[in-house]
Amino acid sequence: MTAGIVALAAIALLIGGAFAGLLFEGAHDFSGAWAAFDPYLLRVVRFTLWQAALSTLLSVGPALFVARALSRHPRFLGRAFILQLFAVPLALPAIVAALGILALYGRAGYFAGLLTMIGGGSWPGIYGLSGILVAHVFFNLPLSVRLFLEALQTIPADQWRLASQLGMGARPAYRLIEWPTLRASLPGVAGLVFMLCITSFTIVLTLGGGPAATTLEVGIYQALRFDFDPARAVTLTLLQIALTFVVALALTRLGANAVGDSSLPVAPRRYLSVSGTETSLNAMLIVLALAFVVGPMAATVMAGLGADLGRLAGEAAVRQATLTSVVLAFLSALLSVMLSLALTMARRALALARRAGARTLLEHATDTGAGFVLVVPPVVIGAGWFLLLRHVGDVFAIALVMVVTVNAVMAMPFALRAVRPAYDAASERHERLCEQLGIAGWNRLILVDWPSLRRPLATAFAFAMALSLGDLGVIALFGSDSVQTLPYLLLARMGSYRTEDAAGLALLLGLVCLALIMAAHWLGREKNRDA
Repeated sequence: MTAGIVALAAIALLIGGAFAGLLFEGAHDFSGAWAAFDPYLLRVVRFTLWQAALSTLLSVGPALFVARALSRHPRFLGRAFILQLFAVPLALPAIVAALGILALYGRAGYFAGLLTMIGGGSWPGIYGLSGILVAHVFFNLPLSVRLFLEALQTIPADQWRLASQLGMGARPAYRLIEWPTLRASLPGVAGLVFMLCITSFTIVLTLGGGPAATTLEVGIYQALRFDFDPARAVTLTLLQIALTFVVALALTRLGANAVGDSSLPVAPRRYLSVSGTETSLNAMLIVLALAFVVGPMAATVMAGLGADLGRLAGEAAVRQATLTSVVLAFLSALLSVMLSLALTMARRALALARRAGARTLLEHATDTGAGFVLVVPPVVIGAGWFLLLRHVGDVFAIALVMVVTVNAVMAMPFALRAVRPAYDAASERHERLCEQLGIAGWNRLILVDWPSLRRPLATAFAFAMALSLGDLGVIALFGSDSVQTLPYLLLARMGSYRTEDAAGLALLLGLVCLALIMAAHWLGREKNRDA
């Protein structure tokens, strides 16, 4: 119980400190914060909403048809492998995907010649709104497909059997069976994608290309690191918080999955016959979606292999950035898992002590406290602490602590999804026996709960470490020449037009993060198999 209260206090301190920094700065320079409401600010807000709306439309619309095609063909050749590939973008750091998209569609990309020939002039590259949209669709189309397919898998097999007995064709089956399920999940999936797009920082920072394509989060970063205009940063941050809060509130009303978990069950047997024409169209649609997703990943690998990897491995800056990234990610993952376990144990203890009646405020906080961090993006938390700490001393001296704590808390909602079900199940089995034998506290954790929690904790640790390793949101504010991670160094090499070095670093970072995510999924499968 005490550990859970400490975990809640740590989350409250992190978020409360950020808000304190914002409020203090706003009160200190109220006139400057109010003056920030100018045409530029309105343009940034408008672009933030516009790119998120377009990204959602381009991601969710095609995903409906791709998910339907995959659902109609449960024995499609390579279907399981395709779904695994669709999960890869969830593991890639955003800056790695941005490098892959530039390698394909950039001014010197693999498709630059073809695009120049089609356009009839010199290909200018894909920076700006077009690059942001392509990157967002790359990330969110596979996620939407998996979520829609998960919804379609919930249709009872009896409905398909009855449709087959009635001789129902493909069109009426879609209208009467598939579309009602898709329509029910559509608002939640679209809301989730919209939330991801309005809080997208790295994609807009690397592919935005200038002031004309700036979102609120990138505006916060620019106001603090380049213009050093704290008043404008406060105004942008408060607007970003208000925007994400409204979207998160809408997501809860729509019942959306806030962390985008999309583990697919085994497909039920289909009894509906599909015509040859529809089969060909569905196969073409699946292949096009697969090519769109695989293209940037393949380009990242090809561009990375074309870099001088041996020279990069020998650079002191690369070795130091790699070591810093691994150490910070390890500490973030460890802290995230510890906080998640503490909250899980406190929530369970409060639920058992309550027995009956309404939940207390503390129990509600242990249940939903970690999810609150999804409303406040990492850049916003970093901006608040940046403004608060600048009145105390050197903000860059506390960079390592900020990166570890913010990344740990931001990974907690994902870690909780792995730890909480396993702990609750173990508690159901062993609670009464532990009470009778008087086993509690540390002894119970080691002797009773640890065998059941070992794999879920490892899964949560690997996932949290991958998320922390590829994050650029906090280090972009607190990074410096003395404190650099791989994403920060990669961004610096891109900014100095050392594209080959950036490609090599992107390959290294992507492979490490992908290996961690694969380890998390493997551990999760082993956990389910043991259960």
